Amino acid sequence: MHGLYLVTDRRLCGGKPLEEVIIKAVKGGVAYVQLREKDVSTRSFVEEAKRVKKLLEPYKIPLIINDRVDVALACGAEGVHIGQEDMPYEIVRKLMGQKAIIGLSVETWKDVEASQKLDVSYIGVSPVFPTPTKADTKGAWGLEGLSKIKASSRHHLVAIGGINESNVREVVKAGADCVAVVSAICASPDPEITARNINNLMQVT
Repeated sequence: MHGLYLVTDRRLCGGKPLEEVIIKAVKGGVAYVQLREKDVSTRSFVEEAKRVKKLLEPYKIPLIINDRVDVALACGAEGVHIGQEDMPYEIVRKLMGQKAIIGLSVETWKDVEASQKLDVSYIGVSPVFPTPTKADTKGAWGLEGLSKIKASSRHHLVAIGGINESNVREVVKAGADCVAVVSAICASPDPEITARNINNLMQVT
């Protein structure tokens, strides 16, 4: 897991169609797309996931579904991202198969230690900086916390939370293998340019 990772939030898109934001972000260099929907019906989520999966196929970009293993299976997504309160990793792996990308959020040091025993594809360090899109977490890790996890974890780290053009370089230097962005891209007037700028900044260490 390396590169720029888009996590969607339709509420931040300012009236722009979500699929348009996704494609522009992909053209700007996004390497992974996580579809996150908290407030739609299962049927709507599945239909949307199928559309996004089809959109991403020509670009060979993996689709990762947030929380919902049933939706991931229904649309043939390449992966699923789970939190500490979601379905246990072992069951997700059994359902999704050995090739699936499975990410797990870590919010406490205990979570980080527990993840060492799991063959997850990556751990999501959540959040690195305080952010309104991650309001239900146990406090921000900061760059120091990210570095500490990097030094002790065997997993790839996906950093998320409050990351944008102003701080992404420091996040990569602190140990993030992959950087997940929500509002910086979804709320951007030009998601393609923003994604490209962030991607370029990530290459400079």
